[in-house]
Amino acid sequence: MNDITRQLLEIISDFDGEFKGAYNIREDGQCAARESSENIKIESKQDAPGLVIKIKPGTKGEKVFIPACVTKSGIDDLVYNDFYVGEGADVTIVAGCGVHNTGEEEARHNGIHRFFIEKDANVVYEEKHIGTGEASGPRKIDPVTDVELGENAKLTMDTVQLGGVDNTTRVTRGVLGDGARLIIKERLMTNGKEQAKTDFYVELKGENSGVDLMSRSVARDESYQEYHSVIKGMNVCTGHSECDAILVGNGKVSASPQLDAEHPDAALIHEAAIGKIAGEQLLKLRTLGLTEEEAEQKIISGFLK
Repeated sequence: MNDITRQLLEIISDFDGEFKGAYNIREDGQCAARESSENIKIESKQDAPGLVIKIKPGTKGEKVFIPACVTKSGIDDLVYNDFYVGEGADVTIVAGCGVHNTGEEEARHNGIHRFFIEKDANVVYEEKHIGTGEASGPRKIDPVTDVELGENAKLTMDTVQLGGVDNTTRVTRGVLGDGARLIIKERLMTNGKEQAKTDFYVELKGENSGVDLMSRSVARDESYQEYHSVIKGMNVCTGHSECDAILVGNGKVSASPQLDAEHPDAALIHEAAIGKIAGEQLLKLRTLGLTEEEAEQKIISGFLK
C-alpha cells in the first residue's frame, strides 16, 4: 500500500495500521492485501473484476473490511462484489471508498455490490466516501447496491459522504421477503459545484416486511443534490421515506419521494423538508460567544450526526 492509500483508509474505515477481521484492500484497481477468516471467505470473481464474500451461517460478531482507494489521476476503477450471508449470521461489513486526484484527468471508482442475505441474518453495512487532492481533475464515486433479504433478515446501511467528491450517483435497490427489514441512513454534504444524486428503489414483496429510508443532507455554495425514492408496497408491509436538507449559500436540492401501494394493507408514508438554517438557531448560539460561521458549522455537524 502507498502512503495515500493509508491516509484514505484512516478516514473511510478507521484504519490504524491493521484490520481486525477478514479484509480486502483495493488500490487503483488491484488487490493490495487480503485476509480471510475461519467464517468469512474472500475470493476473486472469475468472470469480472471484484470479490465473492461468503459468510458462514451462524457467524456472530465478526467484521469484514473491503475498502477501495483510487490514488491518482486517470484511474477508472470498476468492481463487482457479491456478499452471501448465511442463515442466522450477525456481522458488520465496512466498505468505504476514497478517491485522490493528482492531475487533470478524471479519477473514478464505481462499486457494484450485491447482497444475498438469508433467513434471520442481521447485517450492518458501513460505507464512507471521501474525495481528496487539489488537482483540477474531477473525482467521481458511483456506488450501486442491490439487496435481496430473506425471511426475517435485516440490513442496516449507514452511508456517509461529507465533501470532496465532484460527482456521485448513488443507487440502492432492494427486494424484501417475509418479515424482512431494510434501514438506510444517508448523510451527505456537497460543496463548491459538486453534484450528488440519490436513487432508492425498494419492493416490499414479503408479508410484514418493512423499510425506513432516511436522508440528511447539506448543499453548500453552488452545489446541487437530487433525492428520489420509490417504495412499492406489494403485501402487508410498512414503508417510510424521509428526506431533510439544509441549504447554505446558493445550494440547490430537489426531492421526489414516491409511494406505490399495491396491497390494501400496505402502510406507506413519506416526508421531505428543505430549507436554510433558522435565524433563531444561529442567534442562540451567537449569544453563547460563537461567531456566525462557528454557529453554522455546529448546527450542520449536529444535523449530520
